[in-house]
Amino acid sequence: MNANVLPRSTLVGPAAREAARPEAVTEVREWDPKRFASEQIRGLVQRVFFSNTGQPVRQVVFSAAGPGIDASAICDRVGQALALETSAEIAIVSRNPPGIELDQGQAYPWPSGGNSIKSRSWQIADNLWRVPECGLRELCPELGTERCWLWGLAELRNDFEYVVIDGPAAGVSSESALLAQLTDGIILVLAAHVTRKATAWRIKETLESTQCRILGTVLSERTFPVPAGIYCRL
Repeated sequence: MNANVLPRSTLVGPAAREAARPEAVTEVREWDPKRFASEQIRGLVQRVFFSNTGQPVRQVVFSAAGPGIDASAICDRVGQALALETSAEIAIVSRNPPGIELDQGQAYPWPSGGNSIKSRSWQIADNLWRVPECGLRELCPELGTERCWLWGLAELRNDFEYVVIDGPAAGVSSESALLAQLTDGIILVLAAHVTRKATAWRIKETLESTQCRILGTVLSERTFPVPAGIYCRL
């Protein structure tokens, strides 16, 4: 995701002349990488969920382009940003919920409650819940990956307006393509200086061949070699 920068040459007329006067001093904020990342995530949320392109987007899977790429953190930040944009109820389906220890051979402990997914999920904000994927499989009465996801996504749709899913790596597991078919689309998470262009293209072609809807890509681990003094003037 690249921020568009308005060229200075496009300023014309009285407003431009006023801006050019020495006494018209514009405060320049110090460039903050964390604030920049937050703005990029917020822009992603608005484009994916609120762009009004015709087909509504309610359930989205985020999938890393390969092993070792952290899509979980992206899912968390997208879910949190989405919760700030709407009062609708949101679920983050997490592969490895942070802070929850997984014992050998044991599933994540679910909160006590009813038989619905929502009643047995962790509420982490006013309108945001975390659902462990392994707990979802445990609750599912169906056997088989596809049937389990069909059941689970239907139940999630009943309980939540939006669902952000931390899916398996697209370059490793075919389950990511299955999820992309069953949800409203997939977003690939690439890693700067790690994901090869040929790998990304191969994943894209594979997903498109199975009629998956690719909503976009996210570039993680991005570095900014340009000095902060230049970034803060952009």
